[in-house]
Amino acid sequence: MFEYDHIRTASATFALALPLGLLLLQYLKSPQRSSQVPHSQERVLILGSTSGVGRTLAHQYAKRGARICLVGRREMMLEEAAEECRKLCEADHVLTVRGDCASVEDMTKVRDTVIKEWDGIDTVIITAGVSALQPLMSVAGVTPSKDSPSLPHATADAINHAVGVAKAALDGNFFGPYIAAITFIPLLRSCSPSPSILLLSTVAAIIPAPTRSLYASTKSASLLLFQALAIEHPRISFTFFLPGTIEGDFRASAVDSPLNSPPIIHEADPNKHGLRRGVVAARCMQAIDRKEKTVIIPMIMRFGHLLYWIWPAYMEWRARVKYNFR
Repeated sequence: MFEYDHIRTASATFALALPLGLLLLQYLKSPQRSSQVPHSQERVLILGSTSGVGRTLAHQYAKRGARICLVGRREMMLEEAAEECRKLCEADHVLTVRGDCASVEDMTKVRDTVIKEWDGIDTVIITAGVSALQPLMSVAGVTPSKDSPSLPHATADAINHAVGVAKAALDGNFFGPYIAAITFIPLLRSCSPSPSILLLSTVAAIIPAPTRSLYASTKSASLLLFQALAIEHPRISFTFFLPGTIEGDFRASAVDSPLNSPPIIHEADPNKHGLRRGVVAARCMQAIDRKEKTVIIPMIMRFGHLLYWIWPAYMEWRARVKYNFR
């Protein structure tokens, strides 16, 4: 028994030490991308730049002197973001294209625009997506009564509603990145000396959480898609950015909100406890510059991912506590 415990402890220690060693090696060997693409000449396409981290990234790239193309669905907010950026850089460095990442027509329009104006792009950043905040059974209207803990059967209409919600989540979190990859990977490969793609995902894509079944599964699907694409296209630097909860109004985009009422937030207020948008945006830019593969913030979440495989019961309990799920 002692030998077994000793081996198990050694294995756990190795599992925790390995990612730190690999991370250090990555920092030591990664060349700065600016030697191939100077900051003032970088052509950056930001899909989902009307709010949140995408908008903050637009500001930071504008300050750095890059040429930026902002893409978003909401025209008024898109123009507001563009005006903010034009105050931070040369006005002709900012392009805008109103479009939905899940629309093939819109994405090909974006591609035609950057080819016409810039002869291509160097960096694609995908921040667009939608949230989903409810337990899956709640989406289908299946909730226990006060008198009994058992669940009623979902009606056919309720199941159809849940399927519709899932399709909306897939459009935003999977098909958007899917269409963007098909549209822009050939362009990146043909026109940039150091092509790069950053996918803004979520730590929920690798550590499951209650009330996030739809959100996490659709984000996980796009993450795995891009991880496979990184193997198929080694000339492009792929960065997978997996943050914890971020401040802001992202939850307002929830596709599973109750009808005629605001979304129900189960966790603590993200604007009080979430990661700062500026910090996340700056770390995204650093990861792109360093050609980092996978970034998880805060760092403790990297250990949480490992701990989920070592001690899943504990991580599941912690997830229920975080999301106030009983």
